[in-house]
Amino acid sequence: MWCKDNNLHLNVEKTKEIVVDFRREHTQHAPLSIDGAAVERVSSTKFLGVHISEDLSWNNNTASLAKKAQQRLYFLRKLRRARVPAPIMHTFYRGTIENILTSCITVWYGACTVSCCKTLQRILRAAEKIIGVSLPSLMDIYNSCLTRKAIRIAGDPTHPSHSLFSLLPSGRRLRSLRDKTSRLKNSFFHQAVRKLNSLPVLPLLPPLPPATDSARTHPFSI
Repeated sequence: MWCKDNNLHLNVEKTKEIVVDFRREHTQHAPLSIDGAAVERVSSTKFLGVHISEDLSWNNNTASLAKKAQQRLYFLRKLRRARVPAPIMHTFYRGTIENILTSCITVWYGACTVSCCKTLQRILRAAEKIIGVSLPSLMDIYNSCLTRKAIRIAGDPTHPSHSLFSLLPSGRRLRSLRDKTSRLKNSFFHQAVRKLNSLPVLPLLPPLPPATDSARTHPFSI
């Protein structure tokens, strides 16, 4: 009904349903239907280049990234056999391999298992040996991207999640976010707040706007 009122048409064939349920008791979820047509329920789907699973693990996403990156290592080896200078190979690596390994890295790297991180890091080390120069690790790239994105959100009062980066009365640290599970603790916003608090000097952040009734009802959206 909302879609009809706002002139939005949903394509049922392109719509997928994922049920994320971590309750201990098994619950039977009713199938989702749109205009009488059943929506396909899947355990994993690809959204904006990221593979999202119903258990919120990143194994499928890691396997997909590793497969793409390994295929491009072949071209890097061909360049080395052709005696291409190291700076050119480094540029090729950043444009064809690193951008794959670090695609949406702030979303999934913090919650990746050690095995997944090692799988991607091995590809990076293989490229490092082929080029013959030292390359930044995935952890360094992740920390850099996490810091930049956190500062950007915290410094933008119009961002939907800006309210999560609130200063303590002292003005020296951000208010920590509550978490009861390691899954939530390793999510982007929790790690972003901890990352900013670990900086030697907290970047200047604008004050929060006064809270409204709608803000209390919907604190943030992604």
